[in-house]
Amino acid sequence: MSQRMTMDEVLRQYGVPQIKLDIHATRSELLKLREKLMAIRDLSQGKEQGYLDIDCKLYIDVDDIDRYLSGELDTVGEIYAFPDDIKSYKEE
Repeated sequence: MSQRMTMDEVLRQYGVPQIKLDIHATRSELLKLREKLMAIRDLSQGKEQGYLDIDCKLYIDVDDIDRYLSGELDTVGEIYAFPDDIKSYKEE
């Protein structure tokens, strides 16, 4: 089970974020994702957790989905970007 960091923990560990992206989904989308994540746990007899892995390393697990569906969380997840994450790119 994942534990979300509080905003105070994020600020202490990483500094002030430049932006925060909120993740929202429909109930049916979340239930489909939850089913797939639970299947991973069931097939491994609880030795592995299913999670959604995106290039930016946003982890959404069953606990996040359940808390979102129950109304405990406002979003399924948040992505924070910090000033150090912002890079420049020159087209050649």
